[in-house]
Amino acid sequence: MPRTESHGEGSLTMAGEDYLESIYRLIEEGHGNEDGSVRSVDVAEDLSVSKASVSKALTYLKENGMVEQARYGRVMLTAEGTEYARDVWRRHRALRKFLIQELGVEPDVADDEACLMEHDLSIDTMDKLYAYLDAHGIQVED
Repeated sequence: MPRTESHGEGSLTMAGEDYLESIYRLIEEGHGNEDGSVRSVDVAEDLSVSKASVSKALTYLKENGMVEQARYGRVMLTAEGTEYARDVWRRHRALRKFLIQELGVEPDVADDEACLMEHDLSIDTMDKLYAYLDAHGIQVED
């Protein structure tokens, strides 16, 4: 069941969520400017995609109100984009931790598979996973 109910009818595609998550992670990891913006070339490098792919994705994200960008300038998340990206990144980290710590999946495999799963699990399933991790003393940072 796709998790479209998480952000209403305006939910992003899997690829859109990946780009949003990448921008968020780059900012969180200190690759952004002091104004909270990142270069599109850094997003391309992070996701191992072409600059043209990033440009197309940014157009899509701008149309959905998730990012702002001056013509050919740095990219900033909107308030809605930040909230959405934070949610995707939290889902990713929770799934990755569960796969590694509870199922013994190798970290690289867990990271790849968490990236696939984070897009499709329902809110209810994610809430149950968060509760499971919490009950077992496994912290997922917000």
